[in-house]
Amino acid sequence: MTTSLGGVNLKVMVIDDSSTIRRSAEIFLSQAGYQVVLAEDGFDALAKVNDHKPALIFCDILMPRLDGYQTCALIKKSAKFHATPVVMLSSKDGLFDRARGAMVGSDEYLTKPFTKDSLLKAVRQHTQTADGAIPVIA
Repeated sequence: MTTSLGGVNLKVMVIDDSSTIRRSAEIFLSQAGYQVVLAEDGFDALAKVNDHKPALIFCDILMPRLDGYQTCALIKKSAKFHATPVVMLSSKDGLFDRARGAMVGSDEYLTKPFTKDSLLKAVRQHTQTADGAIPVIA
């Protein structure tokens, strides 16, 4: 199964300092037909976002150098990427963490460890248009 529109595979970025989480997400998403862009931290991600133009970004919260809240806020402040959905990833499931994620512009909050189904559900939810089509990000 290839998830695309007009022959262009949908790109999903995963930002996490844990190689295990990055690899798990990459396997789940690749098997579902998505192109996956990986980043180890916020600085790495910001450098790659402009080059790869992902349709959706999964972003860990607790990372060295630039945490997920700061990374999300910078992405959402960008004129070019403010509409790109950002799903926060965290092992914390508290109300404060969810509220802080919403304050910086995140579109959803996914608790780790996530399942393949919950990850793919988030992708489908945030990349389909009202008519059910998957948008092409140019």
